[in-house]
Amino acid sequence: MAGQAGTIRYWAAAKAAAGTAEEPYEAETLAEALAAAQAAHAERPEFARVLLSCSFLVDGNPVGTRDHSGIGLTEGGTVEVLPPFAGG
Repeated sequence: MAGQAGTIRYWAAAKAAAGTAEEPYEAETLAEALAAAQAAHAERPEFARVLLSCSFLVDGNPVGTRDHSGIGLTEGGTVEVLPPFAGG
């Protein structure tokens, strides 16, 4: 898969499910980056489940409910994977 190169950072339960705090991506869109991450962690079924409840920041901007296939990634960018947090 060709695309922009950057970093995915996992927080809290996403970090535990991925077994790593961060990893590189090479993708054009957020959807592509997340699909590649799921494939890379296919041996960790909890990872895919956790991703379903996560919020995402792309280069510091909240993705919200926008379609992930329409969220372009930048060279050297960062995707933050944020599971729901308890407390305040």
